[in-house]
Amino acid sequence: MTVALAAVLCAASGWALVSLGWPRAGAKDSTFLFRGSLAAGFGLGVFSVVFFLFRAFGGAHLIATDVGVLALLLTLLWIRIRRESPDPAQVSPDVSPHWPKWFRRVVSGAFGLALAAAAHSAIRQTLWHPHGNGWDAFAIWNLHARFLYGPHWRDGFSPLLPWSHPDYPLLVPAAIAHFWSYLGNEDPRVPALIGLAFTFATVGILFSALDALRGRAHAMLAAIALLATPAFIEQGTWQYADIPLSFFLLTTIALLCLHEDRGQAARGGFSGWLALAGLAAGFAAWTKNEGVLFLAAIILARQVTVIGDARKGNGKIPFARHSGLLLAGALPLLVVIIYFKHWIAPPGDLFSDASSIVRRIVQPSRYWAVLRWYVKELVRFGEWLAIPGTLLLAGLLTAAGREKRVRNRGERASLLALSLTLAGYFTIYLITPYDIYWHLRFSLGRLFLQLWPSALFLAFLAMGADRAGPHTVSQ
Repeated sequence: MTVALAAVLCAASGWALVSLGWPRAGAKDSTFLFRGSLAAGFGLGVFSVVFFLFRAFGGAHLIATDVGVLALLLTLLWIRIRRESPDPAQVSPDVSPHWPKWFRRVVSGAFGLALAAAAHSAIRQTLWHPHGNGWDAFAIWNLHARFLYGPHWRDGFSPLLPWSHPDYPLLVPAAIAHFWSYLGNEDPRVPALIGLAFTFATVGILFSALDALRGRAHAMLAAIALLATPAFIEQGTWQYADIPLSFFLLTTIALLCLHEDRGQAARGGFSGWLALAGLAAGFAAWTKNEGVLFLAAIILARQVTVIGDARKGNGKIPFARHSGLLLAGALPLLVVIIYFKHWIAPPGDLFSDASSIVRRIVQPSRYWAVLRWYVKELVRFGEWLAIPGTLLLAGLLTAAGREKRVRNRGERASLLALSLTLAGYFTIYLITPYDIYWHLRFSLGRLFLQLWPSALFLAFLAMGADRAGPHTVSQ
């Protein structure tokens, strides 16, 4: 009963938070799936932040705190509904290419089979490895959750445990510990179910966002590509934080593209989507340190594209409306992260010795080593048995590139952000205090996997030319 209450409070908090930034109109089909997938991830993010603050400031009654947070979100939602009139629902024309019926049926069948096979594989691997699969699950993420759940939770962030990376953000561990507090024990099913929730919510975001922007066929093909990536399903059951991070990266990019593609023609520009994108980027930073890099990259990329468009049109640079709102959405999570990093977590190991960083970064051999691994990992990453998915995707993009189209600001900013994130990963490997080959071998594939759902989204978005004018997805 208590775990059911926790699940309801988590989902309701996520749904209320998403509804605060969503245009006021009915939701059905792909939009309902989009909001439901967002609610799952955002609800777990809210649960994580609430539990961390509950621990940090000595809360007494967790259930009362959760009910209070939900009541606050619902009150804000009620005030917004009272003050705003509904946005007019517009008819959403079919933007899919005119695929033959037989092809649509084949794709629909393949999508159903891929989804069933992925669910079967994920459940089987979860049953085989109920405590996760790999060192990081035991020694980092679930260990942090156990400390947060226990009475001496600050001991988990002692510098005497450097191998557990006590400076890592806490979205996944704090969400797990929050549910454990309701259960009263360290049930291994909780981290397993949270991993599965993020895995299939990522598929839901990819499918529903592309369904809204490019049609059902593109959405199913992209979802098949993601579900057929063996490493994606495996990592989703390993109880690491890479798949949750990929969820928030994809969510940020999808919301940004929706805002630019559909919201600009509507009254007010649906600025709530932009704020939700910033919130998703903030949750990414609260999930892993790589998310902090992505947050900086998406804000910088957004402003660069805004400045470029403003200069081309000889107009003003509307920072407050465009990049400012994105940053405002991420600001609450930035405050939480700064508090955690400054007052609770010990310093990280990457930037502990400035002189060593300078010495490493001027060694040409390190650049060559990282570049070779980048090229090699692009081909073999994902653990496909036959044709690597990256090569197949490159072929599809080459074939689709014959039809020229103009990318909107959201797509351009997202592409630049992913490129900056990859460049940031490259820099981290240059300055790593660990053996560079060991570090590349055991982490680069997971870093690429973090970006893979977003890369698929942007690739399939580029494959379909715009066949209709701007319209909303809020009907």
